Amino acid sequence: MSKLPIVTIPDKGLRDKTRPVTKFDADLQQLIDNMIETLSEANGVGLAAPQIGRPLKLAVIWTLPEEDDAGNELPDTRDLYVVINPEIFWASRETDKGIEGCLSIPGYLGEVERSVSIRVRGLDRHGRKFRRRFDDWDARIFQHEIDHLNGVLYIDKLTTPENIWTEEEFEAMRQEREKAKGQQAEHEPMVGD
Repeated sequence: MSKLPIVTIPDKGLRDKTRPVTKFDADLQQLIDNMIETLSEANGVGLAAPQIGRPLKLAVIWTLPEEDDAGNELPDTRDLYVVINPEIFWASRETDKGIEGCLSIPGYLGEVERSVSIRVRGLDRHGRKFRRRFDDWDARIFQHEIDHLNGVLYIDKLTTPENIWTEEEFEAMRQEREKAKGQQAEHEPMVGD
């Protein structure tokens, strides 16, 4: 296996439509393994083939880990999906706003509204059909990666054009909110006061 270079904006290949995968040969398996290694090295949750300069309907996705009651990640609770020729065939009307980043847009985060639940069909790495429902953050990750396969980036779906920040700006905003919450809590009356 080997790590692949990740394409970043303004590379025009990120906007191209992809073509379906039709051959499930050794070359495809090697590409998938290299994408998984690249994703792990980049500490990301999803990587689509256009992000490594390949115009194929192929993505590798890690689901988020489960957490215990104290908010600690439980080991071995993440699932790795290799999705080929995926299609979202149902999306909930219920949506949620969330903060997204992208390995192809390093250093930035933006607010995007997406469906809370989706159903996806496609093929696995061996060409076997799969259908699966994804909810919450896992649904968001799948929508983000499938968008890549259609030449769409999260910056195209920002809730407003102003809702994009550098990672530093976002961290400063988050700290300000935490500080404001802490000050508000100090002034709230205690039960029994």
